[in-house]
Amino acid sequence: MVSPTASRPAAASGTFTLGGDLPVHRLGYGSMQLPGPGVWGDPKDPDEAVRVLRRAVELGVTLIDTADSYGPFVAEKLIREALHPYPDDLVIATKAGLARTKPGTWLPLGRPEYLRQQLELSLRHLGVERIDLFQLHRIDPKVPLADQLGELVALQKEGKIRHIGLSQVTVAQLEAARKMATIVSVQNLYNLSDRSSEKLVDYAEAHQIAFIPWFPMATGELARPGGPLDDIVKGHTATPSQLALAWLLRRSPVMLPIPGTASIAHLEENVAAAEVSLTDEEYATLSGISAPAEGGAVQGITRMFRRR
Repeated sequence: MVSPTASRPAAASGTFTLGGDLPVHRLGYGSMQLPGPGVWGDPKDPDEAVRVLRRAVELGVTLIDTADSYGPFVAEKLIREALHPYPDDLVIATKAGLARTKPGTWLPLGRPEYLRQQLELSLRHLGVERIDLFQLHRIDPKVPLADQLGELVALQKEGKIRHIGLSQVTVAQLEAARKMATIVSVQNLYNLSDRSSEKLVDYAEAHQIAFIPWFPMATGELARPGGPLDDIVKGHTATPSQLALAWLLRRSPVMLPIPGTASIAHLEENVAAAEVSLTDEEYATLSGISAPAEGGAVQGITRMFRRR
């Protein structure tokens, strides 16, 4: 008998239900790498980008994460070109709240009128009447949080947003936001090398809020010869990146990694991580690696966006 996940390996990652009504396979796909250098402009090979998106769905991916700022709008348009009309089980999550003026520049912009404008544009570019998961890409410190979330709640009541999520927040910010809106997901920098959002992962799990780790496969020095990942790789056919994803999937049942790539070969390798199993000893070894001090996530995103 053929395994039900043989042709759709992403299903082996298990299922999480966003907001109580949107089931997704826990290993998803992030579209940030599809646009050109600096996450700006069209990809070098648009046809390959379309093939990657279609292959992701073939492999059982049912959660695709994107944002208006990826391109800008390039990733959203590619998703529509590749996948519209969308499969019934596909959830497309997008974001707004970062303005782009040039490659490598990301500016928080949370004015209510701007968020509404970007939501309307995302609806048009994705070819949908409602966004299943609309995430505030960053909390703009210059705009009251109540104004930013208030606009998203208004759009939700208008039927243009199904569920609301946040990105790069602290536990305190999430608690404050939950007093104003129903938050079904948070998306923070989190991986084996940077676990500065550890408390947020625990909070999300306790409240059944999806935790979507971006930059999930960073392994850095952990994969160096003699390092903890290198030692574990020797007992597996898996790659260091696959082990990093397997660790994330085991870390919490609310964890939804979204590794991104513009290569079909890398996509297939990433999705295959859903079928990688860590022993208790391997998981404990990787979990015992010292994490950076609180605040590393903010520093990490600053470095990351400067590079891009």
